[in-house]
Amino acid sequence: MADALKIGIAGLGTVGASLARILQTRANALAIACGRPLTITAVSARSKGKDRGFDLDGIAWFDDPMDMAEKADIDVFVELIGGAEGAADQSVRAALSRGLHVVTANKALLAKHGVALARMAEEKGLLLNYEAAVAGGIPVIKTLRESLTGNHFSRLYGIMNGTCNYILTRMEKEGLSFADCLKEAQRLGYAEADPTFDIEGNDTAHKLAILTTLAFGSQIAADEIYLEGISNISIDDIQAAHDLGYRIKLLGVALKTATGIEQRVHPTMVPLDSVIAQVDGVTNAVALESDILGELLMVGPGAGGNATASAVLGDITDIAKSRPGAQQVPILGRPAHLLEPYAKAEMTRHEGGYFIRLSVVDRAGVFASIATRMAENNISLESIVQHAKSAASGDDTKNIILVTHATMEHAVRQAVAAIKGEGYLLGEPQVIRIERTKAA
Repeated sequence: MADALKIGIAGLGTVGASLARILQTRANALAIACGRPLTITAVSARSKGKDRGFDLDGIAWFDDPMDMAEKADIDVFVELIGGAEGAADQSVRAALSRGLHVVTANKALLAKHGVALARMAEEKGLLLNYEAAVAGGIPVIKTLRESLTGNHFSRLYGIMNGTCNYILTRMEKEGLSFADCLKEAQRLGYAEADPTFDIEGNDTAHKLAILTTLAFGSQIAADEIYLEGISNISIDDIQAAHDLGYRIKLLGVALKTATGIEQRVHPTMVPLDSVIAQVDGVTNAVALESDILGELLMVGPGAGGNATASAVLGDITDIAKSRPGAQQVPILGRPAHLLEPYAKAEMTRHEGGYFIRLSVVDRAGVFASIATRMAENNISLESIVQHAKSAASGDDTKNIILVTHATMEHAVRQAVAAIKGEGYLLGEPQVIRIERTKAA
């Protein structure tokens, strides 16, 4: 049997502790599968005295992950600290500079510095693996980097944030408000004390940017993503969507167009009979559309200690099985220096159409005015109906629900702006894109 692969783990939170326990309790099985032992020789965390459920005997402790990256007797540096800057970025760069393979679950780090880190690793013939950075335990990175080589991708989309999916699921199934569902998600540990990063779509955007690069061969462009969160989704929207045959999900969507790449994260209405509409709770799902395979939908646990640790462990075992000097799989799907400059395509014609909810003063002529504003912007309506008022609405108000056929983004925005100027609108209009999915 070959020499042991010596592993250093930086960050012993839920994922890091789970990974360490798995490496210790399944050491024999892993050694047989990999052809060599996988041994933890160093760890780094803030508090040494905390009981994390694994044996620290014989493992070197480092208070500073930089010290571990620079000095520890390790072959693989596992970064589970988090964050795009500071200790995570510095220690990963130090590990690569020293000639260590790196495994990370840090989507924020990759979204900001992924291309530069890939260049560093490839120049030294090192592996930089990051399966756990996107969709937890779903092997979407390996699928894009290796299994679907040769496919040309046209679109990818998915549910990539368990917090948002949990909130939207509870709102629909139990009729709870967004605020109540968020509080419950925080109590259960699904949402952070400050949930902004999740509920406003930033977490999904980081993951989408990484998948976009793998699918389309462009440089990572997390700052070029159209972004809407779910904080303004109401029970009215949830109920109206269901009555129309849809369910609301926060999706990340990327597609290749004639003018470039379109990336967007926003609440989306998907058909009730589609597979992705059935993905509830903290579960994630990613769909890939390609010319050879068609559509592939992968569903699984998107977060949590064991799910994420499983993905990290898979990356470590890939390193353990790799042959020194062998040609490595490009870290971002193609060599970093061959990634194309990112060309942003503006959001134009949306094939699925739009759902528009307007809360208006109940008076004569409102229906006609709304229809006129839509026609002036060449928007064809599939339906326009008065919907049940919410409990908080007064008798002199009503909700008007519009569903459009495929139309242009700017046309919808212009029509809504014109309606806002008419004087009968109460509050902000709600505009949600309808996504046509193939998996049903």
